Amino acid sequence: MTRPRVLACLAVVTMTAAATGVAQTPIGREVAVARHLQDGEELTMPLRGLIRFGEEVFRANWTTQEGAGRPLVKGTGAPLADSTRPLVFPRNFNRVSAPDANSCAGCHNAPFGIAGGGGDVVANVFVLGQRFDFAAFDTSDPTGTGSSVDESGTQTTLQSIANSRATLGMFGSGFIEMLARQMSTDLQRIRDATSPGGARQLMSKGVSYGVIARHADGTWDTTGVEGLPAASVATTGPQDPPSLLIRPFHQAGNVVSLRQFTVTAFNHHHGIQATERFGQDADPDGDGFVNELTRADVTAATIFQATMAVPGRVIPRDRAIEAAVVLGEQRFATIGCATCHRPSLPLDDTGWIFTEPSPFNPDDTLRPGDAPTLAVNLMDPRLPQPRLRPVQGVVHVPAFTDLKLHDICDGPDDPNIEPLDMNQPHGSPSFFEGNRLFLTRKLWGVANEPPYFHHGQYTTLREAVLAHGGEADGSRALFKALPASEQDAVIEFLKTLQVLPPGTPFRVVDERGLPRLWLGMYGEHSGRPGS
Repeated sequence: MTRPRVLACLAVVTMTAAATGVAQTPIGREVAVARHLQDGEELTMPLRGLIRFGEEVFRANWTTQEGAGRPLVKGTGAPLADSTRPLVFPRNFNRVSAPDANSCAGCHNAPFGIAGGGGDVVANVFVLGQRFDFAAFDTSDPTGTGSSVDESGTQTTLQSIANSRATLGMFGSGFIEMLARQMSTDLQRIRDATSPGGARQLMSKGVSYGVIARHADGTWDTTGVEGLPAASVATTGPQDPPSLLIRPFHQAGNVVSLRQFTVTAFNHHHGIQATERFGQDADPDGDGFVNELTRADVTAATIFQATMAVPGRVIPRDRAIEAAVVLGEQRFATIGCATCHRPSLPLDDTGWIFTEPSPFNPDDTLRPGDAPTLAVNLMDPRLPQPRLRPVQGVVHVPAFTDLKLHDICDGPDDPNIEPLDMNQPHGSPSFFEGNRLFLTRKLWGVANEPPYFHHGQYTTLREAVLAHGGEADGSRALFKALPASEQDAVIEFLKTLQVLPPGTPFRVVDERGLPRLWLGMYGEHSGRPGS
């Protein structure tokens, strides 16, 4: 029972300059980020400098001398179930319940070692494992969410304690978030125009999200809404309409913005806590450090991710491959893959101006009015290349998604079903019923960001195609009915969707990185810089 006292002593000894207000000599210090941004600096420093600092934060290998670790809290931010066993050595790292990484770039680094990219299966994250103190699978420990006993009192296994998810790249994510903002706004306008006793089709950018209805007493009926997570359709009465928010991050559509994703991940994976969620000069994790990530730090990390280059296409100068790609594009559409993996979605009304904070951020993340708005033009030529460009006032974002949740699993025994539903309250019966709804995978960049599927257990694109069930069963059947040569052509088309080497100014290149003129059916028809 002496551990908390030892921890308290440790906290006093390791108190940072940020906590004490006293300048420290750099001699002997071991920190990844020598100086943090002060709130307000993000509004005055040059854009390139802000992005460079954001990448520094993203690449930082955090140490215990700057707040790495979270001795007294879970990755959810809640206190440990058993505070007598703090998460200090040898319990300071845990692959399942986390902290599980030293840096963001430790997992997000593919291809080409690009910070912010995807990751091998070794970098999979155990989503929802962070609700446990320390996942040791100790069957003699009865503590709920302590070692291996879940909220229902059931002993878990490695397969049931969490959802193993592949690490995805953040390429082009600024455009993705802005699409989600515009589409959420469209759905909310339709909702607000729905009178008691009426019903309206929810449609944005050609994507249908079903029907919103109201009963005569004004209460909301969301039974006809489709493709949105539970939190987006929740309502308690006439004065509490469903938010209808499109949440474009996390493979189950759980996170609304890059900022929310960033603040959550820093605490979950590294034990680095942002002031906007955990409080100014507060130390809820008991490590003796405060202000571990400033508002300005989070903004820089968010802008770094939002301004990452967009993926492109690599089309070899081989006549046989070219012909296969053309045919593959056509079959991708005719067998119905493009119904969900929509080749592009339009951003209009200057939707390429990315602003921080997002108007849809949750209450525990920076919101408009909490700080001045920072605006970044995603078309700025100073940003990492290649980029998208508007055509007649519209930017067509070729991400191959509809930003909608779909059931892509077969019967109840489909191994692709996740054991837990992250969009339900932790520990509730529906939470343990599992998840079979996944956000349509963004296919831009897919070919050189393996492994595939939400769990990353497929090593080939063909395996991933054949694993589609549920709503995609018809398209899978049509794919399987194609002649072998046409199946190969679809795969060859998918192989062209790649993240390009850093600094590539063209969106369509050949195998040597030289620009290509390509008259494909999805509008990738120019090798000019920025096209």
